[in-house]
Amino acid sequence: MSEPTEYVTLVSYDGFEFKIRRSAAIISGAIRRMLDPQSNFAEARTNRCTLETIPGIVLEKVCEYLYYNEKFADSKDVPDMEIPADIAMDLLIASDFLDV
Repeated sequence: MSEPTEYVTLVSYDGFEFKIRRSAAIISGAIRRMLDPQSNFAEARTNRCTLETIPGIVLEKVCEYLYYNEKFADSKDVPDMEIPADIAMDLLIASDFLDV
């Protein structure tokens, strides 16, 4: 079993890979559970999560949101994040699945 790393890799169903800080990734409840060292999930051993229902264009925006959330977690008057209308519904579905 490999040790938890500072960075993890999120992989979209169409093969795009995003390396992001673990601290940002675990804002997602689903990713946190996948990466939990106490779990029996392969993701916890490989530090790599393949998200087979999320396309790359949506996962890129999810990663942006995870960093955005981490940055502004304790802030007031947080600026709105830009969300392209053409992927808004896919982002909503992904956020529900990822528990963010």
